Amino acid sequence: MYNPSDVGKKGSIFGLPYSLEESDLILIPVHLDVTVSYGQGTSKGPELILDESSQLDFSLLSVKNPWELKMAMFDRTIVASQNEIHRGRAVNVIKALEAGKEPEADQLGFVNEYCENTHAKIEETADSFINLGKLVGVVGGDHSSPLGLIRTLAKRGDFGILQVDAHMDLRQAYERFEYSHASIMYNALKEEGVTSVTQVGIRDFCEEEESYIKVSSKPVHVFYDEQIFRNQINGISWSQQVDEIVETLPQNVYISFDMDGLDPSLCPNTGTPVAGGLKFNEAVYLMEKVVRSGRKIIGFDVCETGNNSWDANVAARILFRIATLTGVSHKLLEFK
Repeated sequence: MYNPSDVGKKGSIFGLPYSLEESDLILIPVHLDVTVSYGQGTSKGPELILDESSQLDFSLLSVKNPWELKMAMFDRTIVASQNEIHRGRAVNVIKALEAGKEPEADQLGFVNEYCENTHAKIEETADSFINLGKLVGVVGGDHSSPLGLIRTLAKRGDFGILQVDAHMDLRQAYERFEYSHASIMYNALKEEGVTSVTQVGIRDFCEEEESYIKVSSKPVHVFYDEQIFRNQINGISWSQQVDEIVETLPQNVYISFDMDGLDPSLCPNTGTPVAGGLKFNEAVYLMEKVVRSGRKIIGFDVCETGNNSWDANVAARILFRIATLTGVSHKLLEFK
């Protein structure tokens, strides 16, 4: 019998004793940060989260016996083998562009091809688990990491994306990279099954992205961090604002959680930190209200965890909350 108050199993996500075969939820680690444009190291996120996750205590105020959701993490090295090689090529491309020069075509081509192959491999892996009746989440890596999972879910039915992020990520081929971390939502919206994106915590964006939202054939609902703050100052509670956010979501929801959506004190080593952001419990409250509204979380990702134990500790706690809420939405767990 598993004792949730005992010492967690080291090397197992959250210290849980479950195998891949018996688990209801599989986490796919993606050690990818080839196209990052600022801080490096998010490729180390999955491993650090795994290490930190065994330190968590399980009891929650809102969910009964969350340890009863059987979870396991897939092979830790799924896409790690050539990340550093292609990161070096990407750096050469970025340096050329910053110097006002045209990057070498073969360098850019190698990076785009590697990223495409990586996403195809993740799609194939996620598809195999979903075919076995498993729920699947991605642990990044940079924010381009979940595209393969989004693609395979989009083949199975329609859903909207709830994106917690400091950035819109709606740039087209940023820095010439077709699968840039700054292009994940642009690429996701190409998938027929992705019907909308709702963005929360946005505070760093460009004209290209604003223009895209205006002409997009699919709705992109943006809840800017600055406006959220002003609303609270003017007496509009976070609860009221969350109700408005949730109303933009369809029945089936995919949660894409970029750690830089939080206040940087919670993730100082994330790839692209930005002043402002949500508090931990504000983010949890938002996601909990999604499930309490009767909506279903059909998949998720947690990305952009900095190469630091504190960042990973916070990310592990976000991951645990999203996972348990996913379990509740599928009636594998219950609210108290």
